[in-house]
Amino acid sequence: MNPLPCLNLAIARLINTSSDNFAIWVVKAPYPSGYVLHDCIWPVELSQVWQEWQQMFAGHSPLSIYSRSTPLQTNPLPVNLVSLPSGQPGGYSSRLMQYLGIHLWRWLFNGQILGSLERSRGIAMGQHTRLRFRLEIRDPDLIALPWEIMQREPGQSAMSLSQDLLFSRTTSEVESLPYLRTDQALNILLVLGQDENLQLEKEAAILEKTLANAGPLGSNSQGYAPCMVHTLLQPSPQELIQELETKAYNVFFYAGHGLPDPDGGLLFLRPSMTLNGIELAQVLTRTGVKLAVFNACWGAQPAAINNQAIPSSSLAEVLIRHGVPAVLGMRDEIADEESHSFIQVFTEALRSRKPIDEAVAEARQELLTVYKFNQPAWTLPVLYLHPDFNGELIKSFDEGITELPETTIPSVVASFPTASLRSLSAGGKTWVLRSGVTRIGRTKDNDIVIPEPSVSKRHAEILCRNTFTDTAPARTYYLQDLSTYGTTWIFSSNGWQQILREEVPLTSGMQLKFGSSRGEIWQFIIEGS
Repeated sequence: MNPLPCLNLAIARLINTSSDNFAIWVVKAPYPSGYVLHDCIWPVELSQVWQEWQQMFAGHSPLSIYSRSTPLQTNPLPVNLVSLPSGQPGGYSSRLMQYLGIHLWRWLFNGQILGSLERSRGIAMGQHTRLRFRLEIRDPDLIALPWEIMQREPGQSAMSLSQDLLFSRTTSEVESLPYLRTDQALNILLVLGQDENLQLEKEAAILEKTLANAGPLGSNSQGYAPCMVHTLLQPSPQELIQELETKAYNVFFYAGHGLPDPDGGLLFLRPSMTLNGIELAQVLTRTGVKLAVFNACWGAQPAAINNQAIPSSSLAEVLIRHGVPAVLGMRDEIADEESHSFIQVFTEALRSRKPIDEAVAEARQELLTVYKFNQPAWTLPVLYLHPDFNGELIKSFDEGITELPETTIPSVVASFPTASLRSLSAGGKTWVLRSGVTRIGRTKDNDIVIPEPSVSKRHAEILCRNTFTDTAPARTYYLQDLSTYGTTWIFSSNGWQQILREEVPLTSGMQLKFGSSRGEIWQFIIEGS
């Protein structure tokens, strides 16, 4: 994937000045002179309209924007004076939303900052692509604001709905990205935690169907990636961690009760069992999860004391800071039907191999279409992307590895016996071999994972070859060594022998070793032989 032109802005409150003084500057730009700085004062009017917004739309106690220099006025805002596009129905809620969006835009994009945005957009248009815009908010008081609704003029699209721009939030104070696997499929761990309003089994069935069925029938032949979903109902923290460490998931999806908390929010897995953001971040980065999605209240909302936001306390912020590549949380409460509509379109876009920020934009557009502009549904999803992550969850076909085509004639499938590789150790596993190539190695992207230091990341392959003649079909298996030091072993009449990057035929009952000559013994078995 060619990198999109990217413009990153940061907002921070200036110290040793009036508490209303802020700096806005360009952290990253697609051209050298785009790195500009603008100092400004936070207007009292914006604090007042933010209070109005929260009273109308928020499902939580209002958060204040701390101001020492000017007390907050209590007079009603003249939002009825805001003109609406011709023919658009009015309503206080839509005018309030538009008023806040326009004034956030005008405050943020002022002077040279606006010039940097316009030129960056022009560069993207010249490359026939979209501009990736990321906003870094370093002041905790401004985190909860719905920056996604910013719009330049009445009647124009909000930034998060723009056709020529991909909007997300970010932070530069992050751990480095972990090793990210090359994925060709969505592999989702769906976790349903404690929630008095959820019937867990029913909700699990709905979400599994929504996630797994996103995309048209026969979608793999039309460029859609496959999707696998595994569900945990009210797991303990230990069960959740063990599942993440056992399988190679690239998406973590949580639905259930959540609360803001100074350590990155609290997820209620089951009664009296919670997990905070810091604890979850450790296992997500360790296991290479690329995207964490939270269908829980206030996943993108900071914790607060006396209506004042606590720095770096939202679940989304904490996960990004610890190196999780992408986090999608809800800024406030979201209804079940709204959530399911969003998830359906979001997953379908991911399966069509679109980057995460583009998938969020499409799903947000769906919420706007179904639930209308003057309802907060489309404003609720908040996406954070790690500054070094390009948003790619699944490789496109031209960049990904070539998948093995199906080589079995359906009418003769039943005539082939099953082949497997089983460990002869006590309690060892048995792995059924694929009808094409079965990859064996140390890392989780292999079909058979042997977590031993002497086993190479990509150690060996078992090749299955089909032969179709006029008499009867036949299937043969071969072992090919790919290891760093040629340490794949077979047992023959002369004892254990290294095959040293050779390809050797396998017969049922043959014993194998991978890595150390003192390692685990495996046996190749063909059923019925």
